[in-house]
Amino acid sequence: MDARRADAADPGEGASFLGIVRPDGRVGTRNHLGILTSVNCSATVAKMIASRSAALAEEFPNVDGVVALTHGTGCGMAADGDGIRLLRRTLNGYARHPNFAALLVVGLGCEVAQLTGFDLPEGTPTMTIQEMGGTAATVRRGVELIRDLLPGANRVERVPVPAAELVLGLADTGTGGPGNAVLGAAVDLLVRHGGTAILAGTPQLYGAERLLAGRAVSPEVGARLVERVRWWDRYAGISPAAPEQAVAKGGTSPLTAVHEYAEAVTERGLVFMDTPGRPEVSATGQVAGGATVMCRTTGGGPADGCRPAPGLNLAATGAAYRALPEDLDLDLSDGSVTGERLFRLVLEVASGRRTAGEELGFGDDDFAPWQIGAVM
Repeated sequence: MDARRADAADPGEGASFLGIVRPDGRVGTRNHLGILTSVNCSATVAKMIASRSAALAEEFPNVDGVVALTHGTGCGMAADGDGIRLLRRTLNGYARHPNFAALLVVGLGCEVAQLTGFDLPEGTPTMTIQEMGGTAATVRRGVELIRDLLPGANRVERVPVPAAELVLGLADTGTGGPGNAVLGAAVDLLVRHGGTAILAGTPQLYGAERLLAGRAVSPEVGARLVERVRWWDRYAGISPAAPEQAVAKGGTSPLTAVHEYAEAVTERGLVFMDTPGRPEVSATGQVAGGATVMCRTTGGGPADGCRPAPGLNLAATGAAYRALPEDLDLDLSDGSVTGERLFRLVLEVASGRRTAGEELGFGDDDFAPWQIGAVM
């Protein structure tokens, strides 16, 4: 399997891409090994394991890399409530993501977010720094475990699968313009082929929520969307900011479901996820929910990523693209760029074509679970 040279099928009727089908039937677009951390205290150890395993991974051509997913929470927080609930849901979503062949989970040992509170795939190796006897011993054992996981992870191949198996996450930096309409047209094409697109960023939707709610497949779905916006009224107090542009990137397809942050997305079609507007936090929730490719529109760059999902960085303005041509994948402000062209590019990336962010090495440091609640 040479992911870098894989090509997608034509995005006409029956569009497909070259995906990785897991034993349980889930379809991925990348084949990473992950190192998941329960707490900020194990972040350095996880990064050391990933760094020292990089050379080992290069010997296995079907493995896209070893990713350390670190964050700044997991302790100094309440043992119940929204904060710990969101963290666990996010980590559980990543643990079961189809773009991971396998993972290793590392904790400290005394954190609030104990490893026993997570729902990990059967057979997932776990360890804590305190039980292992310190940093050096934990790193040594971690590298050994990654070495053991690599041969199995390498035994995959890409096969044609319908575009209906793709889950596309949408994020932006709050930049409007015609680029969002192009992205919306690509979303409509994906939905037409039976795929799933996740629209997110509730604060950016404020003031236009009823426009989107009017496209809901049922009154219950529409009411749930409005309720999430009202929650933000109470949480932070927000005001409209070009809301129609936020809706535009979701195309014109019916809204089939509304999810809270990092909830598993199981429906087909256009769904909405309640996330903050901050791109990396929004993308993290969507990937936890199952997004296997991300699209981010930006007016300023630079490249971004959200491993294990590849992220397309799309220029909302010609000025942004001219300033950062190596960071951005496509200029959506170019009048010649159509939704079909972007849809084709998404299929190519799902088939293994590397994005600008992947070529530059972005993605390891963009894991940013939504931190909510008091810090103790």
